[in-house]
Amino acid sequence: MWRKYRLEVIAVVAILCFCGIFLYTSSLMDDAEYAGSDTLGASRVAELAGISEEDFQPLVPQWEPPSGEIESALFALQAAVGGIIVGWVFGYWRGQKNRST
Repeated sequence: MWRKYRLEVIAVVAILCFCGIFLYTSSLMDDAEYAGSDTLGASRVAELAGISEEDFQPLVPQWEPPSGEIESALFALQAAVGGIIVGWVFGYWRGQKNRST
């Protein structure tokens, strides 16, 4: 039985190990500051350009959704379309594999 699900068991064990390592290392860094890539990227661009962070003006979005609900719906739609594409690709690969055997 274990041979049939060997890769799945290894994947679950690896995920649990990564979660444990993350929880352990994050508890060691109580005073660490977490910053997003937007903040770190903007400060790095300002540093490379030789200007202060206050003078740096990043690009402004061309369109902002009228409400947070619409923004969430668009994000969910984007995730759904991506999931459909990934599912189709894996299904196609599986179909090709079944067809060749």
